Amino acid sequence: MFRPRMLLAPLTALIAVLALASPAAAVTAAEKLAVMSSWSQTSVTSYNAWNSARQNQGAWAAYAFDWSTDYCSSSPDNPLGFDFKLACHRHDFNYRNYKAMGQFSANKARLDSAFYEDLKRKCATYNVVVRPACTSLAWTYYQAVKAFGSVAVSAADIERARQMKESALRAAAN
Repeated sequence: MFRPRMLLAPLTALIAVLALASPAAAVTAAEKLAVMSSWSQTSVTSYNAWNSARQNQGAWAAYAFDWSTDYCSSSPDNPLGFDFKLACHRHDFNYRNYKAMGQFSANKARLDSAFYEDLKRKCATYNVVVRPACTSLAWTYYQAVKAFGSVAVSAADIERARQMKESALRAAAN
């Protein structure tokens, strides 16, 4: 025999829970910028926190970060066999997300410095014999983003960057 009173207590509890539950709070711009700031510092701790988040992007879905990358853009991702891909990925992440938040210009110098520190840390993992070539390339990549990594790039800037890159690759090969 069906007894409606037996369903009354669970139904009342369910209605109470649903009434009290609120959707996940939206992430504010200030919260998003705080996370971005913590992931764009020059320290290895900042780099590791960003990389951990990169590997678990779903946990950060509410922040709507742009995780896309073209790695080192038109420069080689692995110049002379040195793997710069992950440093370039973090740099892309920082540029894209700060631009989207309208905070790029105020943070560009730090983003470029973090990129250079990432490259130097990567170079430190290579044999001491080849490390000078890696750090030389790291310096060149840093100088290129410092000079050309902006909102607008002209054809002349691209040509200057190409010439700098070729010059640096020739110097590193010698």
